[in-house]
Amino acid sequence: MSSTGSTPSSTFNTTAIVVPVVVFVVIAIVVGAVKLGVVLFIGKHFSKTLTNVAVGTEPFNDDARFIPLAMVKFLDDMEREKPILFTSHQLTLATANFSIVLGSGAFGTVYKGIFSNGVTAAVKVLNGTSDKRIEEQFMAEVSTMGRTHHFNLVRLYGFCFDSSLRALVYEFMVNGSLDHHLFKVDRRASIGFEKLQEIALGTARGIAYLHEECPQRIVHYDIKPGNILLDANFCAKVADFGLAKLFNRDNTHITMTGGRGTPGYAAPELWMPQPVTHKCDVYSFGMLLFEIIGRRRNMDTTLGDSLQWFPLWAWDLYDKKELNVLMIVCGIEKNDQEVVERMLKVALCCVQYRPETRPVMSIVVKMLEGALEVPDPLNPFSHLVSAVGESGDTVTRIAWNAVSSGWSSSDVVSNSTVATGTPIMRKYEITVASV
Repeated sequence: MSSTGSTPSSTFNTTAIVVPVVVFVVIAIVVGAVKLGVVLFIGKHFSKTLTNVAVGTEPFNDDARFIPLAMVKFLDDMEREKPILFTSHQLTLATANFSIVLGSGAFGTVYKGIFSNGVTAAVKVLNGTSDKRIEEQFMAEVSTMGRTHHFNLVRLYGFCFDSSLRALVYEFMVNGSLDHHLFKVDRRASIGFEKLQEIALGTARGIAYLHEECPQRIVHYDIKPGNILLDANFCAKVADFGLAKLFNRDNTHITMTGGRGTPGYAAPELWMPQPVTHKCDVYSFGMLLFEIIGRRRNMDTTLGDSLQWFPLWAWDLYDKKELNVLMIVCGIEKNDQEVVERMLKVALCCVQYRPETRPVMSIVVKMLEGALEVPDPLNPFSHLVSAVGESGDTVTRIAWNAVSSGWSSSDVVSNSTVATGTPIMRKYEITVASV
């Protein structure tokens, strides 16, 4: 007898095949719909945020043609990790016509800016537009900060290269620079030592990244408290790359065309006919460490002769095994003294006169962390002791005017003996989008 229906086994087999397929298709459709919704939501939100930051809804209501061009350029630049191109009109509006001054220096003035989406930024307006030094500083900051990404480096949002304005736009650091907190007369109002230790370590990590982790080594040349900015949590961010230089890792020395750095922090080789390497930043960091330990400027002529230059005084106490005196004078609490002694030894290692005897910054980081033992430093100031006074006291003559009276780049001896290498930084053109 023939049967026109399916047998139970064939029905079961068909069901076993069809049901999973249907379930799979349904799940795929649902997942696809969810993904599409998420992508559309993020895309809409991200686009709105970038439009407000990079272009600004308010500034360009009068010229809507700029928006698509700016966005295309911005997204294209983001793919190559380049900063945003702003216009002078945008920055004028964001800074309320440059009305809130955050600080000023030799190369320009920094203003507070707030964009239409609520993002706060620091806008550094460079002095002049045709000066060669301004052009060099502009290129240095854009070319270095535009390619660096590290927690302990200030982020560069973008720049303006209009005919009437050269400006750099950074993330805003609510607690300002370290020097504003470090040199307060009332130490009770200054940052606690535990936080200062974190700031020192964060700064070291930022410099180590510049020297050892970037595709091209970046030498900052101007490490000092004024160039260490602090965010809302007092985390350190290395800033101000106006003197910075890029060079290939296979170059052993850097060709210098003039003096760099700040008096009192600049390494000796920067103003003498000696080879220059990235170790000049290590020296400057050591000088910064001394100021963190003492919570005072390294040079203070209002104090007695022996205390005027803190690094030499600190070495003398270390050499005589009298660091307890330093702890008392600097107001170091007992529970911080072990850390301070380690920091002092690291500082003395960093400011060694000969660059090759200074540690690299990655080693400095490990020593500050306590992961590596700090070696006993040699006297970094032996070259400065030049005479003995009538009373038998050692008379120390600080050879460089940078410590006592200051110097300018015009006083610096040209480093004509430095080994010649490939160009440190090639000038490049920045094309401003036309509308």
